[in-house]
Amino acid sequence: MSDSTSHLIGLLLGTETDWPQAFETLTRRLGAVQHEGRRHELTTERITIEPFDLRAPVRYDVVIDRLAWWYYHPREWLKKAALVNDTYLLNNPFTFQAMEKHSAYCAMMRLGFDIPSTVLVPYKNPVDHEKWAYTAGTYNLPFDLDEVADRVGYPMFMKPFDGGAWRGVSRVDDPQALHQAYDASGQMLMHLQAAADYDSFARSLTIGPRTQVMRFRPELPMHDRYEVRHDFLPADAGQEILTLSRTINAFFRWEFNSCESLVTGSRVQPIDYANACPDIAITSLHYYFPWAITQLLSWSAFCAVTGRKPRVDTGSREWFDIADDESLSWNDKLGRYAGLADRYFEVGRYEEFCATALADLPGIVLDWVDSPAFDDLLVETVRGTYPAAEHDRFLAHFRGLIGSWVADQR
Repeated sequence: MSDSTSHLIGLLLGTETDWPQAFETLTRRLGAVQHEGRRHELTTERITIEPFDLRAPVRYDVVIDRLAWWYYHPREWLKKAALVNDTYLLNNPFTFQAMEKHSAYCAMMRLGFDIPSTVLVPYKNPVDHEKWAYTAGTYNLPFDLDEVADRVGYPMFMKPFDGGAWRGVSRVDDPQALHQAYDASGQMLMHLQAAADYDSFARSLTIGPRTQVMRFRPELPMHDRYEVRHDFLPADAGQEILTLSRTINAFFRWEFNSCESLVTGSRVQPIDYANACPDIAITSLHYYFPWAITQLLSWSAFCAVTGRKPRVDTGSREWFDIADDESLSWNDKLGRYAGLADRYFEVGRYEEFCATALADLPGIVLDWVDSPAFDDLLVETVRGTYPAAEHDRFLAHFRGLIGSWVADQR
């Protein structure tokens, strides 16, 4: 008789309710999976925040974190769980500084990606601390903001180095707008980043080693930003975005992240690729939501069932050795970065696991999304998101998009 093994997946959540319900439902519907002659039971639990002993055991095999980017207490719990208990985390809490954009920009520039010109400027208003005020007054050299902006070039964007959810982002077209945005920044530490004309704005969502590249329209309301349009990129640009997405994740040990890139012809300019809490709401992703939930469950199950070991250390030197090799073309470097990413994510082992232990999962997801139970979740989400007068309009909108996904899968 085969052995039975139980695995608990913890959900560390903020205000979201839609995708956690979907994840929990699909975990139950999936049931036990068979892997290497053993039966594995998967269950989920929402994690509560409370005082914790640094030596206390952690019951979770895998934790999906959606909270620690914003708050220190759960972040420190994650660090303890990783260091003391060897708990598997989908995003490395020790590289959250990189999630503050600045380190991620620096690393990908170092690897040779085409990042727009970016400058970090000091605080407009000094930190409210008497020692900092003395230090800044003594050692922070005066600078001419207009001269810095001229070097970056108009138009540009001013945005916090630790941004999230578009907080504090301003488009700057002239010196007047520059000074207005800088004056309003207060004690936020800001980047100035050159704007770029583009044919397509691509947002890529990567979960484990799998990536979905979607056409994104940031000027539209959130429910319309993801356009359902396939093959909208030249093949080489699409491949570079795939490689970038997996490179940044493997480099910093992130496994649940989204990237944004501007594409002109075959030129790819990444502008944001550090999102510790990527958007996977039904009302945002709609058509692409079933893909996201399938991948999140697949990768979590793989990590739990196979006993994948967490890596909170980074191996930057092997990446930099490729970047520094002048004998390699850019395409050669991309190929080697892809190889390092595949090795980190154990792509061959993962694909085999999905094809065997999770062979039934795509059908389970399809049947559920095409069921009244999913429609109930959609209704609940719409009612909790939009004013009552708009419920019917948005239900029709999202039912149409989800129905298109179901028809395509059928």
